[in-house]
Amino acid sequence: MEVKGKPRCAVFFLLPAAVCLIMLSSCIKKESYSEIPQIGFSAYYNIFDTSKIAQRGVLTITFQDGDGDIGLDPSDLSPPFDTGSIYYYNYFIDLYEKKNGSFVKDTTLNTPLRYRIPNLTPIDRNKAIKGIIVDTLPLNPAPVWDTIMFSMFIYDRALHKSNVVFTPEIVVRRP
Repeated sequence: MEVKGKPRCAVFFLLPAAVCLIMLSSCIKKESYSEIPQIGFSAYYNIFDTSKIAQRGVLTITFQDGDGDIGLDPSDLSPPFDTGSIYYYNYFIDLYEKKNGSFVKDTTLNTPLRYRIPNLTPIDRNKAIKGIIVDTLPLNPAPVWDTIMFSMFIYDRALHKSNVVFTPEIVVRRP
């Protein structure tokens, strides 16, 4: 008599295992975002000196991008990322001072708050990314005005500009 049940037994064990793997893989949620980067204000705090004047500020923003093309490599110096181009930098922060009850953009900064975010593109086949960026900003050590706020935005490598976000009002001098 010939035994034909053994191969079927293996199929009975492999089939449920394969079905379980397929079901589990369908439960893993793939992130999906717009190809235009989106940022959000997360946090800000001042670093004060002994005179209770803010010397530096620490700004945290969140970001997400559907195709993961945020950031530049150090070798990205060809147009449009050359040093003479607006796109040389990809993270822009503007300072506003509250003067007589209204916020006015500060154009007197010695060093504009412009930065190059390093290349953040994931190696994974799903390029969608999200994360946080933390930056320490220099502040005027002897501010004339005691209340400021920042606005910020980023560009991705496809030159998509993110939304512009603002911090809440920030007091930099304590009486």
